[in-house]
Amino acid sequence: MSAALHLAKAADLPRLQTLVAAFHATEGIEQSEEACAKALLPLLEGSPHGAAYLVGPRQGPVGYIIVSFGYSVKLGGIDGTIDEFYIRKSVRGRGMGAEVLRALMPALADYGVTALHLEVGRENLDAKRLYTRLGFEARENHHLMTRRL
Repeated sequence: MSAALHLAKAADLPRLQTLVAAFHATEGIEQSEEACAKALLPLLEGSPHGAAYLVGPRQGPVGYIIVSFGYSVKLGGIDGTIDEFYIRKSVRGRGMGAEVLRALMPALADYGVTALHLEVGRENLDAKRLYTRLGFEARENHHLMTRRL
């Protein structure tokens, strides 16, 4: 199965929302359908703050990846953060995650992104191995901290 990436558009909301709900269920994230749609729609309508991609066939995607954009002087300009990355469990282990990232990283670099960040659960050893193989590394002397506003 191909890990083709398709930039998600507003018409893709139902397919994307189904995948997001599946990911959130596996991660224990609680969010109403309305709140999810409200968060996704700006990305699907072309917000410069991020992009959502469907993975696999556009009409029957098997996953998605969402990247948000920021700016970092110390990293040389626009930086991206993988906000969510999900591949259906039934098709995992076939190299699709690596294929997605290998396709996405040069496309983001062409857009001007100078660094790509992600979070990974401390116990998610498979994901850590994948990200390490693809060149991601923990930043020394840095610890991500968050405060909801």
